[in-house]
Amino acid sequence: MCGIVGYVGPKDCSEVLVSALTKLEYRGYDSAGIAVFENNEIRTVKTQGKLKDLENKLQEVGKPQGHVGIGHTRWATHGEPSDVNSHPHSGARVTIVHNGIIENYIELKEFLISKGRTFISETDTEVVAQLLDYKYNGNPLETIDDVMAELKGSFALGIMFKDFPDRIYAVRRESPLIVGVAENECFIASDVPAILKYTRDYYLLDHDEIATLTKDGVTFVDEHLDPVEKELKTADWDMEAAEKGGYPHFMIKEIHEQPTAIRTTIMPRIKDGLPCLEECGITTDTIKDFKNITIVACGTAMHAGMVGKYVIEDLARVPVNVDIASEFRYRNPIINKGDLVIVISQSGETADSLAALRLAKSKGAKTLAIVNAKGSSIAREADMLIYTLAGPEIAVASTKAYITQLAVVYLFAFELALAKETISTAECKRLIAALIKTPDAVQYVIDNCEEECKFIATKLVMADSLLYIGRGLDYALSMEGSLKLKEVSYIHSESYAAGELKHGTISLIDDGMPVIAVATQTDVIPKTISNIVEVKSRGAKIILVCTDSCARELKDGVADYVIEVPHSDELLMPITAVVPLQILAYYTSINRGVDPDKPKNLAKSVTVE
Repeated sequence: MCGIVGYVGPKDCSEVLVSALTKLEYRGYDSAGIAVFENNEIRTVKTQGKLKDLENKLQEVGKPQGHVGIGHTRWATHGEPSDVNSHPHSGARVTIVHNGIIENYIELKEFLISKGRTFISETDTEVVAQLLDYKYNGNPLETIDDVMAELKGSFALGIMFKDFPDRIYAVRRESPLIVGVAENECFIASDVPAILKYTRDYYLLDHDEIATLTKDGVTFVDEHLDPVEKELKTADWDMEAAEKGGYPHFMIKEIHEQPTAIRTTIMPRIKDGLPCLEECGITTDTIKDFKNITIVACGTAMHAGMVGKYVIEDLARVPVNVDIASEFRYRNPIINKGDLVIVISQSGETADSLAALRLAKSKGAKTLAIVNAKGSSIAREADMLIYTLAGPEIAVASTKAYITQLAVVYLFAFELALAKETISTAECKRLIAALIKTPDAVQYVIDNCEEECKFIATKLVMADSLLYIGRGLDYALSMEGSLKLKEVSYIHSESYAAGELKHGTISLIDDGMPVIAVATQTDVIPKTISNIVEVKSRGAKIILVCTDSCARELKDGVADYVIEVPHSDELLMPITAVVPLQILAYYTSINRGVDPDKPKNLAKSVTVE
């Protein structure tokens, strides 16, 4: 949520800031703005709307001319989307951009009002700007440090002091922020794509560290204002990876990248036909004694966890609880020393998931992180870590990050089952061999099912509501399919265990209502078909995603449209069967005139509660 950028260097600062912000649009936003030192004064231009609206305004009023500045895309939390509430925000001598939420902003605001300060916006961000200005003693580092001690919540800040027109300052707590460096220029950004056009070298800013950026370089101090030496990192993907590459949208590009993403994720973790997770801190000895597992995640990552539950319990015979992170952290969960808590997060900065990880560690549990973003907070704080090597995922609706989360969950499940001796080495090798084939199966679906999905999507355009149904792993997969559709098309959809339909949900079926059924698990296919017949007899239009072998056995009239996917080991079918659900969501979005990369009200990285 929200995007922060900053620049110090010889280039046209306004151009750099706007260009960098375009690479953060995936984070979700409703307003944008920049502030640039122009003739030793801070000039701010901001507006409600998208970056194109900001660019239009810059053309109208003239873009600020300078070489030092900060920029922002805002996702509204405190105060509605408006020009006034847009960032940057200022005090008399300080201008800032902010990502996160200041939990005690009301009491701070009341204090500042009592001191004669006035406010023009409804935001918590302006409170920080005014507090920095109120406490400013001529020393920016001391002032920032003083204010940080009073702030509660999560924040990443880009800060400019009017008295220091040659530099910007940056600080973070919980919310992500990086510092990029190149020859004679420095950058701050919420994520690596923002700076790839200019540099691949960056530093990770740690909690409560303050960075000072000038054209000559960057320095860091800790919360005691003592100097800090940091490791320079280099992004392992380039600008091309963060561009559309000829595709109309990032979402469809990332769907097409899934076979490569799976291979890249699994192949380095397979040795002699068996899972090898030693580099992740996972060996037979480190995991064999776990008797209870909890998977904690949000949204799509939670759906990957649901698949994980079915697979781990089936293979390793260890009970698995899947919890939504925002619920887990507030319900006093039963977690004990010796338990394992798996936290799944694409960004590695999801606020509720990070808090859940810390809660689990405080209760003595071991933690395993499955994340895509290297060096992220969850990655750094977990006891064990498996990276999904999906590369940059720009579209808000996750596709290749989800499918690589599944791949990692399978590897872990196989390793755990070996450690528990609930499967043989031979059986594990068979499963690994099947996993290695999944990229080819996914490619087959992309090559052979996309046109069919594109056609079927035209039948969903006018739907007011629809259902996804399945049993077992198909139900877990249906949850993700339903989320994808509602995220990018704005059609109301819900997923249900097919056997639960008669307990209330079947009353929603109207004539012509679409029902998307997933049937890939042989032992429950007859039951699922029975449920399909029940809703079809009440007027539903059935779209069935099933294996090619299942399709051959279907009676005429069971489904109105059938999408066949190649049959593989049934435990692994979610990897293959999710792809047509993703493609259906994408083309339904296109047909409804919605930008699938930037669905309204959503953000890629949810760094606030």
